[in-house]
Amino acid sequence: MKLLVLIASAMLAFPVSASQSNEELAEKSGCLGCHSIDEKVVGPSYVDVAAKYKGQKDAPSVLFQKVRTGGSGVWGTVAMPPNKKVSDKDLKKIIAWILAQK
Repeated sequence: MKLLVLIASAMLAFPVSASQSNEELAEKSGCLGCHSIDEKVVGPSYVDVAAKYKGQKDAPSVLFQKVRTGGSGVWGTVAMPPNKKVSDKDLKKIIAWILAQK
C-alpha cells in the first residue's frame, strides 16, 4: 500500500504533459515520418495545419477523414497515403493535439 501511495505521489509531482504524450502517439503512429511540429517535411508542419483550420468547427472531422482516406492537392502535389492503422480514439487525440499547435 505504501508503494502505491509513493507511486501516485510521484505521478502527481512529475506529470506527463498532454502534448508530450500526444507527440509520442503521433510518432508511434508514423505521423512524424512526414510531418513536424513547426517545419515542413514531406507534408505541412502541424503549426501550419492548425493555422489553416483555426476557427473551423468541422476541422476535427475534416482532418479525421483526410488522414483515413489520404489525398493530395491541399498542401501540394505529394499525396498523403491513407492511414487506417491508428485507432479512432488515438487519431482523435492526435488531431486535437495538432489543432492546438501555435
